[in-house]
Amino acid sequence: MVTPINQQLGEYSAWRREFVLRLKLLSAWMKEHALMDAGVEARLLRLEDQMRSDKVMVAFVAEFSRGKSELINALFFSGYGRRIMPASAGRTTMCPTEMGYDADVPPCLRLLPIETRLQPQALMEWRMVPEQWSRVDLDVNNPQQLASALEMVSQTRKVTQDEARALGFWHSQAPEDNPLVDAQGLVEVPRWRHALINIAHPLLKQGLVILDTPGLNAIGAEPELTVSLIPQAQAVIFILGADTGVTKSDLAIWREHLISESGGTEARLVVLNKIDTLWDELSTPEQIGAQIDRQISSTAEILGIAADQVIAVSAQKGLVAKVTQDDALLRRSCLGQLEDALGDGMLLERQRILRLAMKRGISELRTETGRVINIRKRDLTEQVMELQGLRGKNASVIRHMRGRIAQEQVDFDLGGAKLHAVRSVHLKLLKEVFGILGSKVLKAEMQQLTEALTQKGLKLGVKKAYGETFARLRANFAKVQSLTAEMHMMLSTMFKQLNTEYGFSLQSITEPDLNFYLTDIELAQRNHLQYLGISNVFKLAQPEFADRLVRALSSRVRTIHDAALGEVEFWSKSAAAQLDAQLRERRRTFSRRMEAIDRIQQAAGGLDERIAEITRQEAALEQLEAKLTELTSHLIEVPKPAPMVLDLELV
Repeated sequence: MVTPINQQLGEYSAWRREFVLRLKLLSAWMKEHALMDAGVEARLLRLEDQMRSDKVMVAFVAEFSRGKSELINALFFSGYGRRIMPASAGRTTMCPTEMGYDADVPPCLRLLPIETRLQPQALMEWRMVPEQWSRVDLDVNNPQQLASALEMVSQTRKVTQDEARALGFWHSQAPEDNPLVDAQGLVEVPRWRHALINIAHPLLKQGLVILDTPGLNAIGAEPELTVSLIPQAQAVIFILGADTGVTKSDLAIWREHLISESGGTEARLVVLNKIDTLWDELSTPEQIGAQIDRQISSTAEILGIAADQVIAVSAQKGLVAKVTQDDALLRRSCLGQLEDALGDGMLLERQRILRLAMKRGISELRTETGRVINIRKRDLTEQVMELQGLRGKNASVIRHMRGRIAQEQVDFDLGGAKLHAVRSVHLKLLKEVFGILGSKVLKAEMQQLTEALTQKGLKLGVKKAYGETFARLRANFAKVQSLTAEMHMMLSTMFKQLNTEYGFSLQSITEPDLNFYLTDIELAQRNHLQYLGISNVFKLAQPEFADRLVRALSSRVRTIHDAALGEVEFWSKSAAAQLDAQLRERRRTFSRRMEAIDRIQQAAGGLDERIAEITRQEAALEQLEAKLTELTSHLIEVPKPAPMVLDLELV
């Protein structure tokens, strides 16, 4: 069954594959014609990596028993003809579960023991230690084995209250949120901290990542979920019960984990699930529809979002309808409306953003390479004029011309000392940038914040400590922006001087805009503020929770810093590569001019032959320029592929 989700992802995947193939063809052609310098190669590799690694994450968030896992089954796994994610009555998914595809990893389920919460490493750090995860191999051609294995995400274990407190599941100050105590004084907690599922499902192979989160208690105990993972999602599906509407715990999840002080609900869809519980045989379809509409309006008003962001569905009936191919029941389940919102709304917007980024990158690459071709054309024109001026001249004049070219080359090489001085200053400033956003400075910041959070007693000044930390992080970005502006001004001055003295065509590349990364820093701060309110004051009093919180923040900020540094480094390399390319072309020109003079001295017919040869080279460059335009146009204006029919049967 083809839905807007698999159709959009199918078209998107086809475009990405075609783009990468054309990018490789362009790269091979540029190498063949000596157009590949360090800057162009870095840009090509960056575009290819960005295209290959692009993922579309959809996060499902809900309190227990809202039908979240059933909705995932209905949307993505009906092709298996049965439930794949555990969706029985009561609590099912007990730990955050990520589902995706990595071709380098065999199909498997990896589970991180809950006891790792007692150790200081952040969740992102544990990903780098695969031997600490329990692994179960999966047979994607055996739905029964697959479903049986995935039941493990529902596993729990019994621990004492003290152990539960250390793990983050027991809070004396909020007894209503604590798990039940059995006759032996033990409480039930999840057996696993995090689960990673790797299977070659058609949608997952195309870059879809599904994040299934547990209820409020588990979300609150794992800061990295709301600080790092959920903010990465292109779409967040928040699931409520149509029969209950917005409960107190639902509202707590929404306010504490899914919205910030500044709003930010555009990428949120709210699903009112289980509308089949309202299908009362004593009510008319119109009465049932009116009741559902009232629930939608009420939900939108309570959550402060537009009514069209609330979609009422029956995941269970939708799954049954897909498995049994009951079109009437599928329409009644309204699952198609949600698929439309995901496929034609959020996922399409994600694709549009990547297409624009690729178009911008290829346009810049074309400009850089076109500049090199133009330099070659101009140098050939100058050589022709120079050689034509030698017609009818005697050997003495030709020898004088050779000496003049040799002197020009000496003067040009002496000018390299100036370049070396400017480059030294440039590298010094770049090193300073890497110091400001490097791991040493960040580690010191996080250590200072940890000390503020781990002081004894209630952390009444914790918001101030966080505010000061983020103020310093923002100030660091301001320093970096100032340094890049200084580097940009210095390079611009040098480029103008070289253009004047040597006839170069260097163009100053716009300095990197770090506002995007500042926005990410501010988002991280807003995500963390939810943990600093009165409701969490007792949680913060626990050193292990405060430590987990800071480590989650450190992991998030480290990612932002690394991305910003990558942007600055790429900009710096691009500027240097442009200069290197023109210096290299100029040195080649000197060699070709000297070679031409030598050939003219050795043979009387050498002058005309050389001019004819240059004319042929000029024609070849015209063809080269036309081919560059053709190859890059294919990348900039790749036609939208025909819709792909993805059958979600077993792979």
